[in-house]
Amino acid sequence: MFTGLVEEIGRISGISRDKKSAQISINAQKILKQIQLGDSIAVNGVCLTVTHYTHQQFTVDVMAETMRRSNLGLLNIDDDVNLERALKLSDRLGGHIVSGHIDGTGIIVDFSKEENAFWCRIHSSQEILKYIIYKGSIAIDGISLTVVAVDDKQFDVSIIPHTKQVTTLLRKKPGDTVNLECDMIGKYVEKLLAYPNKKEQKKEISQEFLNKHGFI
Repeated sequence: MFTGLVEEIGRISGISRDKKSAQISINAQKILKQIQLGDSIAVNGVCLTVTHYTHQQFTVDVMAETMRRSNLGLLNIDDDVNLERALKLSDRLGGHIVSGHIDGTGIIVDFSKEENAFWCRIHSSQEILKYIIYKGSIAIDGISLTVVAVDDKQFDVSIIPHTKQVTTLLRKKPGDTVNLECDMIGKYVEKLLAYPNKKEQKKEISQEFLNKHGFI
């Protein structure tokens, strides 16, 4: 589990691709402190498991499903990525609850500046947009942000100077693909409301029922 507060920007140092999956190595510093095999690290918002590490980099395996769902398949050597270690129970929850399980991707439409803030507009599918609400939370490439506008085709977020400095979002350009994870509360509510009631309705015994089944 993560908070969406990026700790460090890492740099891709190696990619070994198979037909559908990949093994990715990432240079980092802060993330490597007290790192252990099997630790979870969010890479552009995707929860991945450390399979190998040295004093300057760590390696993760990326399965085919993750490659299909995220922008990790678009990464190249020397690309920058957002990194966050898994949340400790003793930590402050400064962002929002982020699972690291990407719902899908969006495409950056444009950026605009308003005094000290930057606005970013992102286009996405109906399957993603139905979970996005005005003033709700969204994780974009692992960054916890607040939705400031949304319609049936796209949504906007506003980015403060600190987020600009410590994440990769404003290094991107219109047309770039970003990972999106919606607030999980909406997905749980949808599942519960749509879950079928499998209790069989009790059938009353009537003269019609008895006739139909040959009792009279």
